[in-house]
Parts: sequence; structure tokens; C-alpha cells
Amino acid sequence: MAGGRAFRPSAPRRAAFAALLTLLFLAALFFLLSSAPASTAHSSSPPSARLAAIRRHAADHAAVLAAYAAHARRLKESSSAQSLSFSSLSSDLSALSARLASHLSSSSLADDALRPLEKEARERIKYARALAADAKEGFDTQSKIQKLSDTVFAVREQLARARRGGRMSSRIAADSTPKSLHCLAMRLLEARLANPSAFADDPEPSPVFDDPALYHYAVFSDNVLAVSVVVASAARAAADPSRHVFHVVTAPMYLPAFRVWFSRRPPPLGVHVQLLAYSDFPFLNATNSPVVRQIEGGNRDVALLDYLRFYLPDMFPALRRVVLLEDDVVVQKDLAALWQVDLDGKVNGAVEMCFGGFRRYRKYLNFTQPIVRDRFNPGACAWAYGLNVFDLEAWRRDGCTELFHQYVEMNEDGELWDPTSVLTAGLMSFYGNTKPLDKSWHVMGLGYNPSISPEAIRSAAVIHFDGNMKPWLDVALNQYKALWTKYVDTEMEFLTLCNFGL
Repeated sequence: MAGGRAFRPSAPRRAAFAALLTLLFLAALFFLLSSAPASTAHSSSPPSARLAAIRRHAADHAAVLAAYAAHARRLKESSSAQSLSFSSLSSDLSALSARLASHLSSSSLADDALRPLEKEARERIKYARALAADAKEGFDTQSKIQKLSDTVFAVREQLARARRGGRMSSRIAADSTPKSLHCLAMRLLEARLANPSAFADDPEPSPVFDDPALYHYAVFSDNVLAVSVVVASAARAAADPSRHVFHVVTAPMYLPAFRVWFSRRPPPLGVHVQLLAYSDFPFLNATNSPVVRQIEGGNRDVALLDYLRFYLPDMFPALRRVVLLEDDVVVQKDLAALWQVDLDGKVNGAVEMCFGGFRRYRKYLNFTQPIVRDRFNPGACAWAYGLNVFDLEAWRRDGCTELFHQYVEMNEDGELWDPTSVLTAGLMSFYGNTKPLDKSWHVMGLGYNPSISPEAIRSAAVIHFDGNMKPWLDVALNQYKALWTKYVDTEMEFLTLCNFGL
């Protein structure tokens, strides 16, 4: 209780707690021992089945360790050796998984040749399992400590807003955004490891994914909770959810977590969801993409997941029109009418966000550069990402991806625009090729503006929590938070374990 003495459990309670820990330890030990099939079973299984099972285990453990490595870096662990161990072993397991896959595709699988590879895989998986188990307790403790830090940040921010009526600093948002999300991803990965047979590795693609007569959306995100809200809200708003198809693309390390979530909580009301990693698109390499080339060259300002939107026609060659949604939006009305909007031959349909002299091209581009002055009008009105309608046939016709590549190569030194701003890259690539949409399609600012008209929110087809105060954070604006949380699947048990401020 507040102001009282610290609670000290009685001796019987301490004994019961110790017994519970012992039981949990024995259960975990039983799982680790039982998860490795007996050698007699291996000898009777066909080599192809054994290789497939080992490859799946190696890929799963690679994903878990990659997630732990990312979490270790974000938590700024005092010892970088642990993070290095996670990353190194994750890379080894990924390479091993690729070797196993190449053996699976070969026609000859001699048992003598298989045994050394099988032994190497099992040893590495055993080491990965031990490494993850040793680190898990430390990560859980760190997450709890940082949850308290998040609460302190939230209280400070509320006080600051009361004093100055301003916005939260980006530093606070950067510190508090990833923790619960990484926790959720790791819990989902652990669930997959605990029961790998329950989750399909590579589900057969459905014909609906390539049917241009349906309503197709693209969402690029590593936030499985946010994506689930986008899908659920769109499904509930749709007159015929079965005609709506979501293509969700994430980083390879998060794809297993997405598969676990949507396997446990299938898309509602018959809406279709395709889960992909950007590694599923072989054209995304340093030869074809200057974005990939810069990333591989060490440019940390460029995030591939953010820039995937410039490859929509190549990613979905069978489609004619795609609606791009950010992962921090909520859909409130049926979006089917967007497929009937006349874009007047232009590539991009978007809501403009300029007013007076604000949010015009001069804010985003460096007009001291001759190439910028020659090609763009500083007073041109900027539009927003969040909800965009893309005519992929017009995009292919006008070569917008090739134009984007030109600008990326020109901006390798960051002199034309801030390379962390994907919006500026869009403003350049679709300059003169954007049709303004009615503002009721997309209402922005729920992540920073406390004064949005309730009528504007009610009438909006899509509301956008752009800004630092995301709805899954404790510092979200309270007057808007319920607009997002009502679509959260609270029956997913991992949410409470990861301390989401819902």
C-alpha cells in the first residue's frame, strides 16, 4: 500500500513460491529434453523429412536470437558480448538453414552425407536454446525496469504538457516505443518454438492474393499489434470483408511472430491476410536497389522497411490498384469506394496537409541545391502518407520507381533531403503525379494534436495516430486512445505479459 511498509511474504508463501519455481524448471527441462526426437526415430524417418524438420528448427531459432540481439541493442546492455553472441549465432543458424534448404532441393539425399550436417545442426540448435534460456530471465527483468522508466517518462510528460501545452519530445518516444513490441515479438517466437508443428512455415498462397478484382492493401510494419488493429478495424468497417486482401510485409526476423499471431487469432470476418518478409522479393538487392546498396554500405539513416513502398508495382505485378496504409491508422468506414476514385491518370491519390504557408515543399527539400530549385516549386502543397491510393499501371507507365532511384542516388550524401524522411522521397517521386483526395478520407494528428474536431474524427474514413504519442504507449492522448484500443484483441495472452498500456 502507498506509504506503508514493504510487503514481505510469509514463510509458507515463500515455500509455495519456491515449489512453483521448481515445477516450472522441471517442466522447462522436460520440454528441452523431449523436443529433441530420439535417434531411433530419426533413423526410420526419410532423409527429406528429417532435413525439413531440422531446417525449420534452425530458422526458428535464428529468428528468436535475432530478436534477442535487437532487444539487447535497444536495451543498451552494458556488455556488448551478449548482443554479439546472439547476432553471430543467429547468422550461423540462418546460413545453416539455407544450406539445409539447398540439400532439400537436391534429388539425392544420401544418408551418409546427411549425418554430419544433421549433427552440426543439432549442436547449434542446442547451443541456441541454451543461450536464449540463459538470457531470457535477464531480459524479463530489464523489461520490467524499463516499464517503470516508461511510467516515469509518461508522468513527466503529462506534467510538461500541463505546464506548456506542447508536445512530447521525440527522445521520449524513441526510448519508449520498442520495448513492449519487442517483448511481444519474442513471446510469439517462443510460442512457435514450443509448438513448431502448429504453425505452417510457408503456407500455400491463395489465388485471392493476385486477384485484381478484389480490394488490395499493403502494410509495411514490424509491429504485429498495430497491424492486427489495422486489419480488424478495416474488416469491421467493410460491407463485404471477404473482398478485402491485406499484404503485410515485415522484416524476416519478425515474420514467424506475425504467423503465430494470425494463426492464433485468424483475420476476422473473412478478410484475407498474406504475410511476407522483404527477403521474399529477390529483386530487393544491392544490384537493383540503391536503397539496399546504401544500407549494405553502412547508411543507418535509411530503413528498408520504410522504403519498400516505392517497389509496390514490382512486389505485386498482378495488381492494378493498391491502397497503402500505415500501421498507426484505424479504419472507420468501408474503403471499397477508393477503387472507384478517378485519379485523372495520376499515380498517387493522397490527402494534402498544407495550409497557408505551412507544410509546403520548402519545408522538406533543400532549395539551395540547383537540382531541387530546377525541378520543384517551393510553394507546392505537401500531401501525407497514412492512406494512399496507388494506380500501379500508371506507376509502371511513368517509371516512378526508376525516378525514385535517381533521387536516392543523388542524395547519397544527404544534401537534398533528410534521408530518414520517407515522405520527402515520395513528394519528389510523385511530384505533379498526385491527385488530392477529399480530407474526410484521412484525418491526421491523433498522435500529437489534442484539439482535433470530434466531428472531423467521426466523419473520417481513416484516422491516423501520426506523431510521437502512439496509442499503444502510456503517453497516448487519452481522448483518442479508445478509438484504437477497441480493436485490440485483448484475449491474446501475451499483451498482459508485455505490459502494454492498453
